[in-house]
Amino acid sequence: MRRFWSGATVVQTGAKYGVALDGKPVRLPNGSALAVRFAALANGIAMEWNVAKEDFAPADLPLTQLAGTAIERIAPQRAGIVEALIRYGVNDLLCYRAEDPELAAAEGRAWDPWLRWAQSRLGAALRFTHGVLPIGQPTEAAACFGAHIASMDEFQLAGLGVIVPGLGSLVLGLAVAARELSPDVACEVAALDETWQEARWGADQAAIARRHAIAKEVADAYHFMMLCSHEGDSFDYYGTGPGRRVS
Repeated sequence: MRRFWSGATVVQTGAKYGVALDGKPVRLPNGSALAVRFAALANGIAMEWNVAKEDFAPADLPLTQLAGTAIERIAPQRAGIVEALIRYGVNDLLCYRAEDPELAAAEGRAWDPWLRWAQSRLGAALRFTHGVLPIGQPTEAAACFGAHIASMDEFQLAGLGVIVPGLGSLVLGLAVAARELSPDVACEVAALDETWQEARWGADQAAIARRHAIAKEVADAYHFMMLCSHEGDSFDYYGTGPGRRVS
């Protein structure tokens, strides 16, 4: 698509904030004017429109896309989104370990701390197994995940809805949302199996490109979530945030 505007500005109407392109409102796919209740998010959206290239794609406007998802998809389908995220939790990547002893040991070092974090912070005690056959999880774990996710608003759920599938892990996604784990480290932890194999058998350029794309999506979603939080007005991502690993 070709850029058709010269500048984007934030427009406040009551308690909500929209973005105007040369005075005309940015509109969602359903035709309504985009309006959010977070000033920091509106400023972020205006910024991405202002820095858009002459030739741009929707992927160049991740905050706008996520805001639209929150308003048009998440808000009217909250229950289904919450259930889908819970399913990631009870089938979490961290619960399926390799049968190779060396790789399994590396997974344990990287993944066990986050399973302990889920139990201590969320009350969700998950079991793990070796291999790919499904393992049943305690019903209490699903209930704990559900209670935590249901407390999030549609904007937080929109961000989580990108981060969790990208990582294959609700546990890691919730740790990112809680600012206990940075997006880049979360992507490293989630990609452990791939990078372990590549270290032994050589790099797969297609897999590397896919991981880079996922890392960008996860970082954008984290940025979005922070702009929609009470800390949003002082948030200055990309790069700000925790990078810690738990043990």
